[in-house]
Amino acid sequence: MTTEIQTEIKYVLEAINQAAENYKIDTAELEKRIRELDRTGSDANEQALLYSVNQIAIDQPDWTFVAARLYLNELYEKAAKNRGYDRSQNYGDFHQLINTLTDYGIYSDELLNNYTKAEIDELAKEINPERDELFNYIGLFLFADRYLATDYEKNVFELPQERFMIIAMTIMKDERKTIRLQLVKEAYWALSHLYMTVATPTLANAGKSFGQLSSCFIDTIEDSLDSIYLNNWDIARLSKDGGGIGIYYGKVRALGSDIKKFKGNSSGVVPWIKLVNDTAVSVDQLGQRQGAIAIYLDLFHKDIMNGFLDLKTNNGDERRKAHDIFIGVTVPDLFMKKIEETDETGRSIGEWHTFCPHQVKQIMGWKDDDGNPLGIEDFYDDIDRHLFTEKYEAAVKNPLLPRKTYRAMDVMVRIMVSQLETGTPYMFYRDEVNRQNPNKHIAGEGRTSIYCSNLCTEIAQNMSATTIVSEYQDEDGNIVIVRKPGDFVVCNLSSINLAKAITANVLERLIPIQVRMLDNVIDLNTISVGQAQLTNKKYRAVGLGTFGWHHLLALKEIHWESLQAVEYADELYENIAYLTIRSSMELAKEKGAYSRFNGSEWDTGKYFERRGYLSDKWQELQCEVTEHGIRNGWLMAIAPNSSTAKIGGSTDGIDPIYSVEYAEEKKNFKFKVTAPDLNHHTYNYYRRARHELDQVWSIKQNAARQRHIDQGISFNLYVKHDIKAKELLLLHLEAWKHGLKTTYYIRSTSQAEIDACEACQS
Repeated sequence: MTTEIQTEIKYVLEAINQAAENYKIDTAELEKRIRELDRTGSDANEQALLYSVNQIAIDQPDWTFVAARLYLNELYEKAAKNRGYDRSQNYGDFHQLINTLTDYGIYSDELLNNYTKAEIDELAKEINPERDELFNYIGLFLFADRYLATDYEKNVFELPQERFMIIAMTIMKDERKTIRLQLVKEAYWALSHLYMTVATPTLANAGKSFGQLSSCFIDTIEDSLDSIYLNNWDIARLSKDGGGIGIYYGKVRALGSDIKKFKGNSSGVVPWIKLVNDTAVSVDQLGQRQGAIAIYLDLFHKDIMNGFLDLKTNNGDERRKAHDIFIGVTVPDLFMKKIEETDETGRSIGEWHTFCPHQVKQIMGWKDDDGNPLGIEDFYDDIDRHLFTEKYEAAVKNPLLPRKTYRAMDVMVRIMVSQLETGTPYMFYRDEVNRQNPNKHIAGEGRTSIYCSNLCTEIAQNMSATTIVSEYQDEDGNIVIVRKPGDFVVCNLSSINLAKAITANVLERLIPIQVRMLDNVIDLNTISVGQAQLTNKKYRAVGLGTFGWHHLLALKEIHWESLQAVEYADELYENIAYLTIRSSMELAKEKGAYSRFNGSEWDTGKYFERRGYLSDKWQELQCEVTEHGIRNGWLMAIAPNSSTAKIGGSTDGIDPIYSVEYAEEKKNFKFKVTAPDLNHHTYNYYRRARHELDQVWSIKQNAARQRHIDQGISFNLYVKHDIKAKELLLLHLEAWKHGLKTTYYIRSTSQAEIDACEACQS
């Protein structure tokens, strides 16, 4: 064995022992393997890392941190080599990094244009390499693999703490110079301690010369060829930039409807959805993944049973399939009531009628104040006035209006069959969403403002279609299309790492900087679709969420299936809501309220009354909001948070863990994973896997937190493959009766793992 090899092995063994310091693991076997390496082709560093990853197990969970330290050493070595500095420093010159990657065209020149060298050098002193040791292995691997800035040959340049500082600098660059550096430092504090994460697009693209910063977008389609194709163009551009898409198709005419009074000519929604499916496949997201698009349709739309619910299933005519999109159904309260109608034998007898929205407008003749035709979908049932039910029953009673009639239970069975096979459709409880909307004043009393949700079911904001006003030739001979912008929803996400932030008792410090960061993203973002950009600034909507709920319960020694967990969810999320609303109010004092604040339920105080916020501190906050406004029209939404929860070293979103020990597998890796902070205290609170838990307790927890969340929650139901139809139906009824706004996937033990929307990771 040569001296060079002996030196390398000595170096690796020293690195292993250093990495294993303070952890209760046995490194003797690994040292033995390293010393016995056949040096004809093996690399001591790689062997040590591989062995460390393979040792992660219930009895030795801390190997994940040892593996992370070894991987950090690799990153440090590569960055030092590529940037030309002494490896012993771990981190090189920060200003030089910004100069180099700006010259390469990776970073935007905005960083050097907005910050002086003196300011950058001051911020460089804040960078703390010791915080790299907060990462476990899978978190560090994902962060390095997907988000760290490299050159065009994928060579490592940026290191983890530098990415956090670049994000902080980018988000705070337009703040007042007297407070800007302090805000950058505060944002870096929040990110580098892993107390919070920003959305995947922000994590990946902040500071760079390409990409945008928002997570998801939602559009409404009008019943016209122009609207269908212009939407397809809009979503292609957004998908290219890395956004997840939700589209409402409930206004498009059904199969067999008339076109220009020629009866039976409409092909319905399915062919147009197939067109969207092709766009999702063809327009990938920055070369990393294909587009991710969800289509929503109302349960009272005539095509719901004529192809829509079968779009992703493996049975039926393949020419009417769209396997690459996701589907959701908008569910009125009336439908759930019809399911519960039974005869004396207990058999479900409730009838459900479906209509073509185009024919409804033609025959019923409902119009808004401006003379525009309205359909059933344009109304919802409020607590004291049931306009949707009135309009639906009026349509049922009209003998001239064509319809297809089913047993409500038969429609529900089709939904559940699809869910057990494909995980979808998502459920969107449209009446509850619109009842709880703080900005319903825009559409008017009883009028639908929110038609559907996004790809991950956590966003609920006002929607309206963009329309063509005119088309003309200008004096230079150009053909100009004039479009009237609708409300094209944008979601800007960020999430609290509950296990770290609650344990460290930092919520009061964390949430104000987090809300400011989210608000700044709105002004910094350059969205390629103009109406989305306008809507973003009109409502200034953000979605502050959380992840690590099961991790937190385990640390608090609270069982998932317990009243204590429900009560804790209620208490914790009320506190988060209070701090979030207060932070937005303080921003409004400084920068002004969002443009549609007047007349909103934030303004009138009804938002606080509806939730029973009667304590002195809430009453005081309500008065301050009425006086000063709030900066953001919507404030809270809980995204799935799978990838970024792993970066944060915690559990996904509000989900229970898959198992105490399992294999985490994606396209380019398969790693062993154990529950976070696993020890003899926490094991008992992790040991029941997600599919074994009583899902009613999950629903109760979610109902408790939903009271405090002004938008929605990505909420999965986990069931076994042999679940009886009646049992799944009862879960849906429980979710509806508990006031949930949406449910996300139905995840069965027989399904292949479903990839969550990467854009909504936050």
